[in-house]
Amino acid sequence: MTDFANIQINEQTSQEKQTKELITATAGMRASDGDGVRLTRIIGTPQLRMIDPFLMLDCFESDDPDDYIGGFPTHPHRGFETVTYLLDGRMRHKDSKGNEGVIEPGGVQWMTAGKGILHSEMPEQENGLLKGFQLWVNLPASDKMTEPGYQEFAPDKVAVENRQDGTEVRVIAGTTDLGTRGPVINHYTSSTYMDVGLPGGVVFNQQLPDGHNAFIYVVEGELTVGEQAQKIAPRTLGILGEGAQVRITAQSPSSRFLLVAGKPLNEPVVQSGPFVMNTREEINQAFDDFRRGLF
Repeated sequence: MTDFANIQINEQTSQEKQTKELITATAGMRASDGDGVRLTRIIGTPQLRMIDPFLMLDCFESDDPDDYIGGFPTHPHRGFETVTYLLDGRMRHKDSKGNEGVIEPGGVQWMTAGKGILHSEMPEQENGLLKGFQLWVNLPASDKMTEPGYQEFAPDKVAVENRQDGTEVRVIAGTTDLGTRGPVINHYTSSTYMDVGLPGGVVFNQQLPDGHNAFIYVVEGELTVGEQAQKIAPRTLGILGEGAQVRITAQSPSSRFLLVAGKPLNEPVVQSGPFVMNTREEINQAFDDFRRGLF
């Protein structure tokens, strides 16, 4: 198996390469988390430890309640952000700051754990399909101990762009080339997060900020990437190289993918379970603070 763990996206100027090409692809690995929730871990594996600033990407998808009913009982976080985006089903969250709500299909919760928070994420259903993603986004060293916070948006508050060629873009964070802006504001990594649906043969072009690391995750259908038209299959993550523009073409009658990008932090990462800091001493302090009930 190819080791993607230490992939570095080579620096190139926009003159050398305007369009981002596919560097490599991975389907991730089967895993479980929380109280036995079955999922596919795509980023955060031995083969792909991170794509700076993205620490983890999980896809959970099942219509068998035994795969998800245990949910994610109360657990701590410090030093990064969690992004939960649902395609099907309902998920209730509660936290130690008194926040509570339900994420529904097309809705998103962007939580900044900062200096520490306890929260739970539990299915709000006993049967049916539960499908969605959780993304972990690192915080810079200067902001790891910021106050916790939430940005949560119901499905009707997420910006949707419908184009004449049949393309639908749900914009969670960032701005499309046509000017549709997502509701999430992120000053730490200036992230882009889009859910794109394409009819067969349609081409999707999108500019991304200079120097941002980017990937796509193919939810359904087959796509080709870049001017080289490299194919990428469903349920696969593709890491994109340098360039100013993303170019994706649908090769199936209907395709859907996530486009995610962010400014790399280029800082040391020390992770232990639910804590992500810059040094081992900071990790030890996080465990000590958690044991002392300071979250």
